[in-house]
Amino acid sequence: MTVDPSNAPSASANVAAPQAYVATSSAELGRFSRPSKYAGFIAGLPKAELHVHHVGSASPRIVSELASRYPGAPVPTDPSKLAEYFTFSDFAHFIEVYLSVVDLIRDAEDVRTLTYEVARDMAALNIRYAELTVSPYSSIRRGIPGEQFMEAIEDARVSAERDLDLVLRWCFDIPGEAGIPAADVTLDAATRLAPAGLVSFGLGGPEIGVPRPQFKAHFDAARAAGLHSAPHAGETTGPQTVWDALQVLGAERIGHGTTSAQDPALLSYLAEHQIPLEVCPTSNIATRAVARLEDHPLSAFVAAGVPVSINSDDPPMFSTDLNHEYGVAAELLGLDESGLADLARNGVRHSFAPDDVKSRIVAEIDSYLNTHGR
Repeated sequence: MTVDPSNAPSASANVAAPQAYVATSSAELGRFSRPSKYAGFIAGLPKAELHVHHVGSASPRIVSELASRYPGAPVPTDPSKLAEYFTFSDFAHFIEVYLSVVDLIRDAEDVRTLTYEVARDMAALNIRYAELTVSPYSSIRRGIPGEQFMEAIEDARVSAERDLDLVLRWCFDIPGEAGIPAADVTLDAATRLAPAGLVSFGLGGPEIGVPRPQFKAHFDAARAAGLHSAPHAGETTGPQTVWDALQVLGAERIGHGTTSAQDPALLSYLAEHQIPLEVCPTSNIATRAVARLEDHPLSAFVAAGVPVSINSDDPPMFSTDLNHEYGVAAELLGLDESGLADLARNGVRHSFAPDDVKSRIVAEIDSYLNTHGR
């Protein structure tokens, strides 16, 4: 989920949905709070991540480094205290914490640091390819020139591929609650500034009160420029939001799509047209999109033949990472090492990576399974 600082609700605002962002507790996770019996296998498994946010991926280590640059900021500089700082009591508290992190990104060097350090954390999880959802509007509106922003993320991307064996690509994301002005800036960034790593055009933020069709012209223009369409839809609203993303925005992948399980016709359509859902199980619990992980519709998607990838969304803010999400998926779907390797292959195949990158990472997965599988 993307939140634009200039349009986010204040702590006293009456927020309609989601009801809360709360760090997922052991009681809520139940058996999923325990390390997966396949944790060792998952840790070494080459993976791709297709739904993960730029600022939302800032770990306590990264935030501590940024906070140390601005001593007057309210954010703690001690990483052990930051872990507690990322425990949210409700939605308004999440907004407060999120904005305090955004406020630490004040110039292009901060953007570069954030981006490269996020890539370093991804590489440590054996993520070989990632499509990072970036909201340039938030930084541009806060005074960082668009050209400098692009230079910073591109420098981090090139460095990550050279240093970390990680291919990064961008999805430029409209913070939907900021409306048409944000969409205009995001489209300009995507088409005029057009960084080399950009592959897709997205739409995030709260879904309630933000109808997808209002952004049709922006998605049409982005698609005409050669970008893929990958909006969020059906995270906290019903299946109609997913239909709108498909029929109006030309979605090739759906971010979340959680409520698609409520509409058999929609599931059939997604399966028939092989339109993947970017599933983020722990995030869906933290946002209260799903009450319990045991109730998550992931298994219903798979049973219906809908393509899925597993992702972490805003991992440090939801006390998770991609390896943990693979463990959750293994529990929900009853997967063994072979099934987990299939899940990893699907993440690669559903990506917008070049064919040679896909082939290379799938070959790495095959080799890893042959060596480390039972």
